[in-house]
Amino acid sequence: MSAAIELFVEEPVARARRLAPMIAAAAPRIEAERHIPDDLLAALHGARLFRALLPRALGGDEASPLAFVRMMGVLGAPDASTAWCIGQASGCSAAAAYTPIDAARAVWSAPNAALAWGAIMPGQTARAVPGGYLVSGAWPFASGGRHATWFGGHCRIQHPDGTPRLDAGGQPEDRTMLFPASAVSLNGEWNVMGLRGTGSDTYTVRDLFVPTAFSVRRDREEERQPHGQGSLYRFTTTHFYAAGFAGVALGIARGLLDAFVALGREKTPAATSRRLADNPILQSGLAQAEGQWRAARAGLHQALAEAEARPTLGIEDRVSIRLAATFAIHQAKAVADFAYAESGATAIFESGPFERRFRDIHAVTQQVQARKNHFETVGQHLMGFAPNPRFL
Repeated sequence: MSAAIELFVEEPVARARRLAPMIAAAAPRIEAERHIPDDLLAALHGARLFRALLPRALGGDEASPLAFVRMMGVLGAPDASTAWCIGQASGCSAAAAYTPIDAARAVWSAPNAALAWGAIMPGQTARAVPGGYLVSGAWPFASGGRHATWFGGHCRIQHPDGTPRLDAGGQPEDRTMLFPASAVSLNGEWNVMGLRGTGSDTYTVRDLFVPTAFSVRRDREEERQPHGQGSLYRFTTTHFYAAGFAGVALGIARGLLDAFVALGREKTPAATSRRLADNPILQSGLAQAEGQWRAARAGLHQALAEAEARPTLGIEDRVSIRLAATFAIHQAKAVADFAYAESGATAIFESGPFERRFRDIHAVTQQVQARKNHFETVGQHLMGFAPNPRFL
C-alpha cells in the first residue's frame, strides 16, 4: 500500500484514536444516561466522525469502507454505544448519495448533523399527495435518536386512495422519508440489557407532510445523484451496517481481551499461589483468543479491500462481505466470552472493565446483521444455489 493510500485509510482512524480516552472516561455516564453526553457529542462532531461516509460534496469524508471499519473498531473498544451510534448515523448518511442535492444540504449541512432511523415494521406508510407524501408510522430501534437532528422513516408507498403503489418490478414500493427531529415523538423506552447508551427509542409521526425531494429510495442505481457517484457508493447501506457493526464487535472484544491481560498480570486468584498470567492453560487460551480475533479482523478487512479494488461489486464480493461481517461478530463474541469467564468474580462488578462490555457484545449479536441464518445464505451460494439477496 502506498504512503498516500495508507494516510487516507488512517486519517479517520487517527481522529477516533485521539478521542478514545475521552470516550472511555464518559462510558459510565453514557451507560447511566442512555445517550452520548453533550461534551463528548461535540467532540465527536468536531472530529468529523459522523461524516465518514457522507459524500465530499456535502462536507463529508467519503472515506473508504476499510477506513470506516477500522474507525469503528477503535471506537468500539472504549465504548460500544458510542461506536454503535456513529456506525448507525454513518450508514444513514450514505443515503445522501441518493438524495437530491438541496434536500441533502438541508439534512446534512449543519456541523452537528446526524440522521437516525429505525427498523422496518408493518404500518409504516406514506400516502401520495400533491407535492409529496403524508407519512404515518412508528419505527423502533432508532439508535442515536436522542441526539439526531433528522429522522428517516422507511415506508410502504400508497396511492392517494390508500392502495399500495407498485414499483417497475411489480413489487410494493418502499421509500425512506426524511423529516426534522422536531416532527417526531420519542417514547424513551430504551431499557435494555446492553448497548444502553445508544438510546434506541421508538419514534412516531402521524400524517406528517414530507416533500417529494425528501423521499429516498436507497441503493438504487437509477436514483443515485450526481454528488453520489464516488466509488464508495457501489457499497450499499447493508454493507456499511454489516461491516460497521462487525467493527464494533471486534472493538468490544479487543477491549475485553486487553482488560483480561492487564488483570492477569496483577490478579492471584483466591486459594492459589500464582497469578492468572502464570497459568499455562490461560496462556494457551489467551493465545487462541488472540488468534481468533486477529483472523476475524483480517478476514473482514480483506473482504472490504478486495471488493473496493474492483470496478463493480459482484455476487462474490457481496457474499464475501456478508460472511466476513457475520463471522467476525460471532468470533468477537467468543473472544469476549473467554475474557469474561476467565477473569472470575472480578468481571461482574459494574466498576470494572468487563461487565458492560460483556452485556454490549451480547446485545450486538441480537441485531439483524448478526443473524446466524446469514451463514445459510452464504452456504447456498457456495453450493451453487441462488442465495436470498436481501442481506447481500
